[in-house]
Amino acid sequence: MDRKITAKMLEWKNDPNRKPLLICGARQIGKTYSALHFGRTYYKNVAYFNFEFNKQTSKIFENDLDTKRIVDSLSAFCGIDIMENDTLIIFDEVQACNRALLSLKYFKENDPGYHIIATGSFLGIALEREDFSFPVGGVNMFRMYPMDIEEFMMATGNGRIADGIKRSFSSQKSYDLHDKAMEIYRTYTAVGGLPEAVERFSEGADASVITAIHADIDAAYMGDMSKYTSKAEAVMIKAIWSSIPNQLLRENKRFILKDVSEGTRTREAGMPLNWLLAAGLVNRCIRVNATTVPLSVHSEDPYFKLYMGDTGLMASKLGIPSKMIISESPGIDTYKGALTENYVIQTLKANGIKTYYWAPSPTKELDCLFQDSDGNVVPLEMKSSSHVKSLSMNAFMEKHKTKYAVRVSARNFGFDNRIFSVPLYAAFCISKDICNAVRE
Repeated sequence: MDRKITAKMLEWKNDPNRKPLLICGARQIGKTYSALHFGRTYYKNVAYFNFEFNKQTSKIFENDLDTKRIVDSLSAFCGIDIMENDTLIIFDEVQACNRALLSLKYFKENDPGYHIIATGSFLGIALEREDFSFPVGGVNMFRMYPMDIEEFMMATGNGRIADGIKRSFSSQKSYDLHDKAMEIYRTYTAVGGLPEAVERFSEGADASVITAIHADIDAAYMGDMSKYTSKAEAVMIKAIWSSIPNQLLRENKRFILKDVSEGTRTREAGMPLNWLLAAGLVNRCIRVNATTVPLSVHSEDPYFKLYMGDTGLMASKLGIPSKMIISESPGIDTYKGALTENYVIQTLKANGIKTYYWAPSPTKELDCLFQDSDGNVVPLEMKSSSHVKSLSMNAFMEKHKTKYAVRVSARNFGFDNRIFSVPLYAAFCISKDICNAVRE
């Protein structure tokens, strides 16, 4: 399956100032697959080392961090002649060997001819340990996410539809295959972007298989929560994780800690929440009390919405049958809003957009705000249907003299009254450079 990160890795390979590359992200999102696929496509040889499953590899880094000695030992260990420029070295789950991670700095300084990609699922968590060191300035870093809907289209034989969507986004003109694209969106909402689920779906697996895959991945995540934390911390992490879908079903989707466990205090939940964020399993949207740039200085950290990293996984945790989502059965009306918000926030996060929301009063709330590359504050509204009337959006635009706004909904493309209508299936087109698409 083609992933967008492949193009980024190719740019990295061809960069004369290249440093060892560190790819971070949650488990089960395709980091190892992407690195191996890239190596087998663009290099003569691949030397692969997994530090989590083969502890013997870590011993190579115990004595010193002399890069020539390390390469000789790695070559002998895997039986491959590791050559500069011709061999891709992959350090998988590198957080399991801090010395291997630290060695990347010395490869950059002493032997930059070696091409190294390191992957890590729990690097953010590992960095919290007092004895953990990071090669500051010694690596290039990419953050990876589950497959977005464009990658899903590519994997399921709908690449031409993705291309047509991008053309309509640029022209702001209606997309001819809107109904077909909306069906793909609903399917993606049910299947999600975890590569194993997408691959099995593309092979023709039925809904029960996809549900079982989601259940296995959820169980693996829960296992990690116990494996990498204390017993007390694991209990709270699991409680927060399991609480997310139901909290998003409320009209006010703000995450309430006391609803996780009676008497829970913000201070007590700080570490468990940060664990989920660092592991890449959740996305957070923080409330702001002002709407001038930079938005980050106006954030009210105790007030936030919490979303799951993959909408398909969330749909499975809610127990919604895939057929009901894809067919738009009336029975899912209760869940559509939550799934839509989770999907849009997940997509924006993967595009490098930091999201906030605005709620100056209990009766006024704007779903999302972000900054574009021109420094404009962009209000963004998320609607699960084609009914898009919103007093909050209009009031916000009037009060703050907004240049333009974005509405993601079931409607086709269009631009009216300074609001850019983006269909749900086209959310992947929204980036910080959206200002270039809306200039008249």
